Amino acid sequence: MAEQTSEEEKKKKNEHVDPELFSCLLQPVTADSDPVYIGIRRLLLYRKAESGVFRRRDWRYNGKGYVAYRNYISRPRNWESLQSPSLQGTPGNSGRWVLPPSPYSLLFEVDSWSSSRDLQSGNPDLSRRTSFSSNASDNDRPRKRGAELAYSFVGMQCIFDQCKASVTVLKFGHMSSDLLAYGASDGTLTVCTVSGPPSVIKELKGHSKDVTDFDFSSNNQYIASSSMDKTVRVWEISKGLCIRVIYGVSSQTCIRFHPVNNNFLSVGNANKEITVINFSTGRIINKTVFDSEVTSMDQDHTGQLIFCGDAQGCIYSVSMNSHTGALSRSHRHRSSSRHKSAVTTVQYRSFSLLARGPVLLSCTQDGSLSFFSVALEIQGYLTLRCSLKLTPRIHKIQASFCPLLSLEKGEYIVAGSEDSNVYFYDLTRPRHTCVNKLQGHRFPVMGVAWNHGENLLASSDFYGTVIVWKRSKTS
Repeated sequence: MAEQTSEEEKKKKNEHVDPELFSCLLQPVTADSDPVYIGIRRLLLYRKAESGVFRRRDWRYNGKGYVAYRNYISRPRNWESLQSPSLQGTPGNSGRWVLPPSPYSLLFEVDSWSSSRDLQSGNPDLSRRTSFSSNASDNDRPRKRGAELAYSFVGMQCIFDQCKASVTVLKFGHMSSDLLAYGASDGTLTVCTVSGPPSVIKELKGHSKDVTDFDFSSNNQYIASSSMDKTVRVWEISKGLCIRVIYGVSSQTCIRFHPVNNNFLSVGNANKEITVINFSTGRIINKTVFDSEVTSMDQDHTGQLIFCGDAQGCIYSVSMNSHTGALSRSHRHRSSSRHKSAVTTVQYRSFSLLARGPVLLSCTQDGSLSFFSVALEIQGYLTLRCSLKLTPRIHKIQASFCPLLSLEKGEYIVAGSEDSNVYFYDLTRPRHTCVNKLQGHRFPVMGVAWNHGENLLASSDFYGTVIVWKRSKTS
């Protein structure tokens, strides 16, 4: 037993920097020094160095970097008393409320800054293509500008932490302010309500690998999900049952219900295809082939156009017949970057203040945000309006349009980051584009989603925590 203990101690010493050497270097012996003083100083330095090594190791093993560690060591002295018990990761307290009036919730409230920049109508500068500073990063310090808050939040509405795997995708139901679902890397889909009080409705189990994407039907009665296990599954939410399984030959990467004809499912896969599937029969109606793996997808509000991104950073416009499901490729926008990176987000919006028409947002894994205007009359031809270069990502982190506030506000984008924060960017500002951030996650933030009422923002992280943030009321 004693030999085993000594071996473990030797192994620990070999794993880390030797604190004894550290203390000797900082407190060398001189000819006229007091040996007792030197001994006490070396003992204290030894303990401090050893504690620092273990603490940095714990932070590194938990997936946190230097920024998180720096924030931790500069925390206030009364941090322990300020921490909310309800924020601890206990599986039994899933879907709980975080009470806004609680004094200890102030620590987790976001730092809100305002943007008083007016978006002047008819400004010719806004119609030209712009490229923002390439040194923009996720930890750009937001600045206070003006009295009115551009995107401010009053705290957390609720937290779901019963999932023990990375939450890869989350969405609110169509035209719903309350229904939220999220898929995880362990193959589970969780459906929950976020108000009155928050609770998990159903946990849908059937996929054997990562849930890559899912979509609600227009009446929120069904969910269609895609997975790395090469299957597409359709679930009836009220019963929590899988009513159809469609098998493919490769990983299914993205999926959408047709917005008008819910009998059609459009599915992108790793076999460089988009297939149209009949929801009722499970049969493939049509397919079209691309140059690389299809990684993300969205449709316009009429369902006549599909926009998809691939693993090489290209964005495609695809025409679709809403009656027959026939597909035809229309346009392709190639990435100008020399290093090709997978597209993690493609999101369509029917109107934009900046473009005065429909727009498309794309985000790639190397941290490039691109903002396109869409010419519907030319079958979805894309024109790059502006771009923003963020810190490159390791994980598949997503971004989203922010709701339209008023004509006096800018063009806001919200995105997750690997430093565990949620960031807001204003694309109308060539400098200091980061206008706000939400702090509350402890691990990389993977997905973000707004509800229909535009008063709640949901974000998910790499270790399975989902936070629903409550936005402050705006005039």
